[in-house]
Amino acid sequence: MNNTIALANEKVIEMIKSARPFWQDVVPAGEAIPELREKKILLHAGPPIAYADMTGPMKGACIGALLFEGWAATEQEAVNMLQSDQIAFKPCHYVGAVGPMGGITSQSMPVLKVKNTTHGNFAYCNMNEGIGKVMRFGAYGEEVQTRLHWMKDVLAPALSKALKRFEEGIDLTALMAQAITMGDEFHQRNIAASALLLRTLSPEIAAIDITDQERVEILSFLGKTDQFFLNVAMAYCKAAMDAAHTVGEGTIVTAMTRNGKEFAIRVSGLGDQWFTAPVNTPQGLFFTGYSQEDANPDIGDSAITETFGVGGMTMIAAPGVTRFVGAGGFDDALEISNEMAEICLSQNPALSIPTWNFRGACVGIDVRLVVETGITPLINTGIAHKEPGIGQVGAGTVRAPLPCFEKALLALAQKYPA
Repeated sequence: MNNTIALANEKVIEMIKSARPFWQDVVPAGEAIPELREKKILLHAGPPIAYADMTGPMKGACIGALLFEGWAATEQEAVNMLQSDQIAFKPCHYVGAVGPMGGITSQSMPVLKVKNTTHGNFAYCNMNEGIGKVMRFGAYGEEVQTRLHWMKDVLAPALSKALKRFEEGIDLTALMAQAITMGDEFHQRNIAASALLLRTLSPEIAAIDITDQERVEILSFLGKTDQFFLNVAMAYCKAAMDAAHTVGEGTIVTAMTRNGKEFAIRVSGLGDQWFTAPVNTPQGLFFTGYSQEDANPDIGDSAITETFGVGGMTMIAAPGVTRFVGAGGFDDALEISNEMAEICLSQNPALSIPTWNFRGACVGIDVRLVVETGITPLINTGIAHKEPGIGQVGAGTVRAPLPCFEKALLALAQKYPA
């Protein structure tokens, strides 16, 4: 039976390594995801959750989405609709999508369309809003609404036109292979990848038929949004991991996600089951005026990056991040990545890390190794304020809760009896 598992895991890992996601388009979420056309429905990060159980940032983002769609005219009307179950909810992961922080996505919001050209599947993620008061952290005021409508009406159509000028879209693996040598780990740090993406897109943006003012606004937004690539990386990782999950066997983690209340994992050999446990709260450094007491519990689909093997798993690629998240210095980054390698079965030669003696990024988190060693995946994350509308108040790290993996291992023992 161990040989059966080993062969299955090899296949899963090969599916991950051979994935070749391309960013091909930006489209309205309702066009890409049929479920959003059915009724008033919002996608959210993490496993299923009711509005009443959501934390502040996710609730705030729900209000923002209702105002954005025009389903509610005022904050109070939106709250009333949400509290009276007039809005349905579905996890992003259930429909081939992911979303950072609250992950709230509605039908008119533009989403990145990424195709895994090796295996033919698609993945979607909403676009990064930049810094300041943003909806993913629960803000929903006039500033947020103005930016969201600009992204829908100006940014998304322009990016769609620019991307159509590429034969297949933008080869994200090639771009990430460069960016990881420049200090990115694709969760907390995306400066290099965002800059490389802007360099790739700029000639096409210069060539498309838009006004000069729109061109200036778009290039300025992309130039100052250091984390723009995070959402692209999330869709990339989702496309790779969803394809790997179709193997249907093995002990490899194919998704990790959190909704502010529960952390959940999915495993290659356990179908559509999600194994949950209460989330932990990130620890890290806080902006002036905020402290650990202000931190929201762990939230967001962005842990799909760690599932793929980057983010906190490859902290050594971005040792500068360790200071930003309160994790120390270079030696600490090295220690973290060496520790993460203990719970993974392979490494990805496409993402070679100079500061790790050119070892590839980790691949294949094995449930068995997590439980055996007691080492849980480390996730890099922004820290949201627990109240809606305030936004990001810091950055840090958080551990996946061990009980998720223990529950999954029990299920695997039933499927693969000794």
